[in-house]
Amino acid sequence: MKALVLEDYNNLVYKDVPEPEIGDEEVLIRVKACGICGSDVHGIDGSTGRRIPPLIMGHEASGIVERTGKNVKHWKSGDRVTFDSTVYPLDDWYTLHGMYNLSDNREVMGVSQGTYRRNGAFAEYVAVPQHILYKIPDNVTFEQAAMVEAAAVAMHSINIGEMRAGDFCAVVGVGTIGLFLVKLLNIAGASGVAAFDIDRKSLEMASAAGAECSILADETSIAELLQKKGLCRGADIVFEAVGKNESVRMAIELVRKGGRVVLVGNISKIVEIPLQKIVTEEIKISGSCAIRGEYETILGFISAGKLRVDDQIIAVAPLSEGAEWFRKLYYREAGPGKVILVP
Repeated sequence: MKALVLEDYNNLVYKDVPEPEIGDEEVLIRVKACGICGSDVHGIDGSTGRRIPPLIMGHEASGIVERTGKNVKHWKSGDRVTFDSTVYPLDDWYTLHGMYNLSDNREVMGVSQGTYRRNGAFAEYVAVPQHILYKIPDNVTFEQAAMVEAAAVAMHSINIGEMRAGDFCAVVGVGTIGLFLVKLLNIAGASGVAAFDIDRKSLEMASAAGAECSILADETSIAELLQKKGLCRGADIVFEAVGKNESVRMAIELVRKGGRVVLVGNISKIVEIPLQKIVTEEIKISGSCAIRGEYETILGFISAGKLRVDDQIIAVAPLSEGAEWFRKLYYREAGPGKVILVP
């Protein structure tokens, strides 16, 4: 089969590789669409330590079941499916307590970080355990289904933040996940959503997605920005979707006393935080990791027309052109939005 292989850092090669074998509890999926995640783009140069070559990346995917392992009972050839990005053991303590995304032995599709290597979906076929599969509704396209993983990450962070209808929320960083946060917070009943970013095009997309105000983050001081928008008290919840020192500090500065900050971005291993502000203002800070059962909710929203995803797709291209699209995204030549590769 053909696959896009990270043979070395910054060296993606479209080539022939062996078709994956499936275990008794797995299915072989013929991939129909796979989105390029920001973590893939950041990972190709080795800076994150989570894409050690050689590796087939890709974890935002959809496709058709080609064949099934002998113990697979609820899936059959021809089923239209998508799947969680996390492969988790069913007998892990965290899984058994409803926290499969934190399981000790979990693996992420398309990731290699030293202790495991699990090839992903930038290929004609991918092997996937049956317990992470989800059926795609008939009125949802494969390209739309490839957007579910990112939207589910955003939905999980909203669940972690315990957002209540009527909360005023802010989103720092409106890339793919940040834009989904804006949309999903409105669906969940936020009284308003403020979007912050350093890219004007991203802010335009945030406004179109339903942000009440979209603010250039380096325009002036945060305090002045809040006063301009009548948000002197601060946001009830702030979602940080970048993962850098500056954006984390901004998120903490934006939240009101007693409010909540949910950290979703994960680029930097270490960031500095204003400890005294956090302590004296009783700010609650939570991390949000991946997904924990939000796939069906997102698929339902897309199927019902409540959640738009097509407006975030900027290109659908053949997998054979994947290396060039990675280059464009890495050097910020493609603009904000999702690129989907089709084998």
